[in-house]
Amino acid sequence: MNGFVKTAMMTTALITLSAGAALLPVAANAQDQGYTIGIVEQQLANPFFAKLQQAAVAKAEELGLETMTAESQVAGDSASQISAIENMINRGVKGIVLDPANAFALVPIVQQAREAGIYVVTTNTSLDPADAADASFETDNFQAGVLIGQWARAQLAGRDAHVAMLDYDLSDKTAGARHNGFLEGFGITEDSPELAGSALTQANVETGQSSMENLLTSRPEINVLYTINEPAAQGAALAIQQLGGEVIVTSIDGSCAGVRSVADGEIGATVMQFPTNMGELAVEAIDTAVKGGEMASGVNNSGTVLITDSPVDGIESQTSAWGLENCWGE
Repeated sequence: MNGFVKTAMMTTALITLSAGAALLPVAANAQDQGYTIGIVEQQLANPFFAKLQQAAVAKAEELGLETMTAESQVAGDSASQISAIENMINRGVKGIVLDPANAFALVPIVQQAREAGIYVVTTNTSLDPADAADASFETDNFQAGVLIGQWARAQLAGRDAHVAMLDYDLSDKTAGARHNGFLEGFGITEDSPELAGSALTQANVETGQSSMENLLTSRPEINVLYTINEPAAQGAALAIQQLGGEVIVTSIDGSCAGVRSVADGEIGATVMQFPTNMGELAVEAIDTAVKGGEMASGVNNSGTVLITDSPVDGIESQTSAWGLENCWGE
């Protein structure tokens, strides 16, 4: 899931100026010349974030724009992003694409950027409040949860439900939206008897496996599993294979590895998100705004597609073969 990796906090940022870029003053007539934008991403070792930045840089180059890029090094590292944005304000960028490491901590510096006349668009997750930025392009994570919840309910075909949930910190905006969406789609609440158990994971294979082992040991009747992302689902699948049982496994992300797990039958369905769309749409929105066109605003869904090889009537989906042609990262 878009960068759910817990490590020790660092405050290092990598800031680069693309080859041949000049540090441009704020242009009086930006539509008549090239200009520079900033792209502030999270840790690029994560393929989701890497794909998002690559798409944003490529779109900027296509539009004749120069780019300054910055990368935070670990999950939650807002300090380095703040430092990078300060640098971009001082360099006179016209717009900033920001993937916030923390929905709250970036609000003051974004306000400073906007007060300096810089158009700021968030990707992947919006700030809190969302209107602290000019616009946002991100996955509708609640709807993604709804989709896999509806699909899982249909797969039971009337059998009794015994649902387990492998979550990430639910104070995280994305994790909470996915969790709540699944409950909505499946048609249960936190207090429903169908909810057999839940556990917090670190959204990786190791904690997915250990958490599922614990849940299955205490509740072997579990037959439906929601997971925060595909690594957690892959770990849970290992536990299911070792302990036995038939469990409908669902997830969200759409990485190439996750889609292969759908093709292999480890994951029954996942919901694909589209980091490339996020990066391209954000840069296009900045370019339109700088050139005096209609400015994007609010939170905009960058796309969600259910990927499964066991389709359900009434729920639109694509196969794993389609997913492998459109996935991101290994």
